[in-house]
Amino acid sequence: MTRLLVVIGGALGVLGRHEVTTRVRRWGATASGATLLINAPGSLLLGLVAGWSTPAVPDWLLPLLGVGFCGGFTTFSSHAVQVAAALQERRLLQGVADLAISLVLGVALASLGWWLTT
Repeated sequence: MTRLLVVIGGALGVLGRHEVTTRVRRWGATASGATLLINAPGSLLLGLVAGWSTPAVPDWLLPLLGVGFCGGFTTFSSHAVQVAAALQERRLLQGVADLAISLVLGVALASLGWWLTT
């Protein structure tokens, strides 16, 4: 049952990421900007789920939302490729800034979510 919850959550997360990315790219966002708009709320949601995961919470919550949905919705690999591309193209400031902003914002939002639910 746990695997099925992860699969369902992952499928919904991937579809959500596709929709958000497609829409924000149409509005003129860069690939890095679209990834940031995915990873930031995904980090907050994962922090909320992790903080809320106690023995009193249903067993399905973490596999469905935390592992499945957040795992499918957020994208570290796309972010890594975007930073690497910026560095290869000698856009050092953009690559380092993108990396720093994403890491700091992601950790801050995950921590905020965790703090709000504990």
